Amino acid sequence: MSEQILRGAYVELSDLLALRYRRTSTMQNSAKVMGTQAGNRLSKQRGRGIDFSEVRAYQAGDDVRTIDWRVTARKNKPHTKVFREERERLTLVVVDQTQGLFFGSQVRLKSVAAAETAALCAWQALNYGDRIGGMIIGNTSRVIHKPYRNVKSVARYLGDLARLNRSLVRGSAPPRPEHFVEAISQIRRLAHSNYRIYFISDFEPMADHWRDAFRSLSQHNEVIALKIYDPLEAELPPADSYTVTDGTDRWQFHTGNSKLRHRYHERFDEHAAKFATVCDQTMVGYRVIPTHQPLSTVPGWL
Repeated sequence: MSEQILRGAYVELSDLLALRYRRTSTMQNSAKVMGTQAGNRLSKQRGRGIDFSEVRAYQAGDDVRTIDWRVTARKNKPHTKVFREERERLTLVVVDQTQGLFFGSQVRLKSVAAAETAALCAWQALNYGDRIGGMIIGNTSRVIHKPYRNVKSVARYLGDLARLNRSLVRGSAPPRPEHFVEAISQIRRLAHSNYRIYFISDFEPMADHWRDAFRSLSQHNEVIALKIYDPLEAELPPADSYTVTDGTDRWQFHTGNSKLRHRYHERFDEHAAKFATVCDQTMVGYRVIPTHQPLSTVPGWL
């Protein structure tokens, strides 16, 4: 059975809460190109750390590289070091719910895809035993949540996410760049070091505030950028005459012009390449996530 995804123009809190029980894959830490259409790449990132736990007698199957030679020599019997994964990590999920994401041509709007992605990031981190916080950036306001490790704190975060998602309406003006600059400044003050920070947006335009945020935060934190896009932004529909409306005005256009189709797709590729370059230059891992497909189709997305 194919994976179900959140659909439509808005999300419900109940749907975001239910995502807790969806299976998700773990973050792949190796640098790997995962496709060319959307320019997916996940740069090598700092993984979860390990803590020394104890020394015990060597057992068949233990990694010989972990043998403690000092204890082995002293006791004249092989002993090995035992490590355990870090018990918790601080995770911030910063998700864009501004007017630029209130758009979609298939299945759901970009704002819904971003909300689903943010919820899955939060639930996955909680499943690891991490403390979860983050920020939801709306058109005129933003809500910040300090990291806590419990279901109630994630539910409060998702409640604000659903509320700001449902506050998006047709015809609203997009926020000025200063709105994002102020939001990023708040994240900088909160995330000093050793955080994992997810940024979920369409990153349009790929302005200086994103580049500056990636550069400053990735110096002492693991930063992952998840770029949401709609298929209509990448490719015009099949050659035909179309009429589109925003509810007030109507426009007609024909998509059969090959030069127009080529320029349109080329423009998308240029934006994707710029996003990838900024992430590579600032040592930020990234994925490009389509609105019309389940997240499981994006290799290593989380």
